[in-house]
Amino acid sequence: MTAIAHRSEHDLLGYRDVPAEVYWGIHTLRARENFPITGMPISAHPYLIEALAAVKEAAARANEELGLLEPRKAAAIIEACREIRDGKLHDQFVVDVIQGGAGTSTNMNANEVVANRALELLGQARGEYGFLHPNEDVNLGQSTNDVYPTAVKIATVYAVRGLLKAMAVLQDAFAAKAVQFRDVLKMGRTQLQDAVPMTLGQEFSAYAVMLEEDRSRLAEAVELIHEINLGATAIGTGLNAPAGYAESARRHLSQITGLPLVTAVNLVEATQDCGAFVQMSGVLKRIAVKLSKSCNDLRLLSSGPRAGLNEINLPPVQAGSSIMPGKVNPVIPEVVNQVAFEVIGNDVTITMAAEAGQLQLNAFEPVILHSLSQSITHLQRACLTLAERCVAGITANTEALRAAVENSIGLVTALNPYIGYEAATGIAKEALATGRGVAELVLAKGLLPAGTLAELLRPEVVAGPGQALV
Repeated sequence: MTAIAHRSEHDLLGYRDVPAEVYWGIHTLRARENFPITGMPISAHPYLIEALAAVKEAAARANEELGLLEPRKAAAIIEACREIRDGKLHDQFVVDVIQGGAGTSTNMNANEVVANRALELLGQARGEYGFLHPNEDVNLGQSTNDVYPTAVKIATVYAVRGLLKAMAVLQDAFAAKAVQFRDVLKMGRTQLQDAVPMTLGQEFSAYAVMLEEDRSRLAEAVELIHEINLGATAIGTGLNAPAGYAESARRHLSQITGLPLVTAVNLVEATQDCGAFVQMSGVLKRIAVKLSKSCNDLRLLSSGPRAGLNEINLPPVQAGSSIMPGKVNPVIPEVVNQVAFEVIGNDVTITMAAEAGQLQLNAFEPVILHSLSQSITHLQRACLTLAERCVAGITANTEALRAAVENSIGLVTALNPYIGYEAATGIAKEALATGRGVAELVLAKGLLPAGTLAELLRPEVVAGPGQALV
């Protein structure tokens, strides 16, 4: 068996052999050994890798601009970072997403990958740190404590863009159904009891409006994520970062990312405060709660088909049972419900991680990043799945819906202004006692002519002025 080639690297704790073919180094090696937690490397969050590369590129530009990094080194670092931002070398980001050290292992993984690729571009071998060093050159003027939170914020902004688009797709799907069902009369319900008539279009319009509102709240929350602490170094005092570095690095980072980034007014506060992440997570929880509520409604409205409400039909996408032939389950709403549960749990994790920060640093941002990224990514996929594999194919059981309206006790509320409260009360009691429909009894007692009753039962009349709000 052929021996695997290695190179020797050293750190504070001594020397270790690192596989010769990898771009990461000894710090990453130790982190891989220390944190076998999830089995998920940070490369599972590609936006984070792109953001880290953007930060390192901005720092190199700033350091060159300030005369701290010689142009040849800066050019190699910048080229390596651009390759990473283009999707290369992501498989070299191998430390676990959950790690101790406030993200130091992630930062060092990035420093080592950038350094070793830059060394290759300079014609040197990987690990020849005498020519270009992960800490002294790639990490120049930086600390994990400003690099990592800045990268997390940029990654979050990138990810939220996708979620906003997915929510718009789902909103449009519900809005299209609202138009399609605008003339479909049905009974509204409160506390699962018959209330007053409405249209199915109104019901679906409400789901669209809920999404529209949440998109606005998400867009507001992401604005807070544009404030960064790059240049703060260890605790916000800027130690080891020269005068002008913070503004130069921010300017270059804004150019690279295309984001209107701003440097926090108080870098000591910004280095320890995770409030923006807590607020973002709270908005994601809001989205999850309302999305799950909408899916609960879809499952309930489609229940049956013979022994449930059976008001709408969800598109059948797979067989529902290994024992019950012909059974089809509402699997798409169910999976969205589960994503919502996960997001709500992630919000608790983010809340506790933000609260657990002590003094000048929060050491728990890795789990904040992991939880935020999961929530955003999974909500995005859930919205698209729900729109494309469920909402778009929903149909209405129109005749059954109308028959339920005509048979419902709740119809007397709509007819009360025309037949009077006393007569309406009598109709309601008799309908309950005999099982006869309200419309049938109104006609039988001659309380309204058939033509007038038919006119009053038109969707645009019985559903009220809100019927047009689709």
